[in-house]
Amino acid sequence: MPSLAERWQSIREKMVGEPLPAEDVAAGWALGMFVGCAIPFGLQLIISVPLAMMMRVSKVGATLGTLITNPVTIFFIYPAQTYLVNRLLFGGSLTYKRLIEVEWTWQAVRKLGAETMASFFLGGIFLAVVMTPITYIAVKKLVIAKRKHSLKLESEECR
Repeated sequence: MPSLAERWQSIREKMVGEPLPAEDVAAGWALGMFVGCAIPFGLQLIISVPLAMMMRVSKVGATLGTLITNPVTIFFIYPAQTYLVNRLLFGGSLTYKRLIEVEWTWQAVRKLGAETMASFFLGGIFLAVVMTPITYIAVKKLVIAKRKHSLKLESEECR
C-alpha cells in the first residue's frame, strides 16, 4: 500500500504532466473543489467531469478536486459546515454533537428538517467560495514551479 507521501507525489505528477496550460490545470482543480464543497457526496463526479469537458479544463483536477469530501471527511466537513451556518444564520438551534451523530444520508438529513437542509447547502456554498480561489492559486503556483524545475533539470541534463 503506497504511503501518503507517495500518493501526493503521484497526484503532483498527474497535475504537472497534463498537456494543458497551468491556468487550465488549476481551473480544473478549482472546479472540482467547488463541486466537492457545494454538491452533496455522490453527485459530484456526475457534475464536475462534464463541466470540466465543457470548460476545457483539467478533468483529472476536476475529479481529484472533488475528493475534499469523501467517505472519511464527510463526517467532519458536513457537520462543521452545517453547524457554522446554522449558528450564523439561524441562531444555532442545532448542536454540533447532534450533527456529528448524523449518518449523513439523504434520509437522515431530511429528517432533521428544512433548517438543517438549508444550513447544509449554504454551508457547502460558503466552503466552496472560500476554498475555490485558494485551490486555484495553490495549484497554479505548484504547477508552474514544478514545470520550471523540470525544465531546469532537462536543460542541465542536455549540457
